[in-house]
Amino acid sequence: MFYLPTLLEIVPRTVAWSPAVGIVMIACNVLAIALGKIAIKHPSADGALPSPYFGGMGLASLLGVTSLGHVIGLGTIIGLATIGVL
Repeated sequence: MFYLPTLLEIVPRTVAWSPAVGIVMIACNVLAIALGKIAIKHPSADGALPSPYFGGMGLASLLGVTSLGHVIGLGTIIGLATIGVL
């Protein structure tokens, strides 16, 4: 049976938040929104958002695309931190 201190020794230390980490996450979300705008067949099906800043997407499309952006951003931040860039 594993104990918590043993698990904490195995888990690598994560990168602390900095403006560079925020910029990487924003860039990944913008990339995901651009990909979603290209790939989603009916982006504004229901629940249109009041501002054109969201690429003309509906609420469901925006939530799905930004969720994908956060997953891409997480992988990018961990990868960049591992190679020492962040």
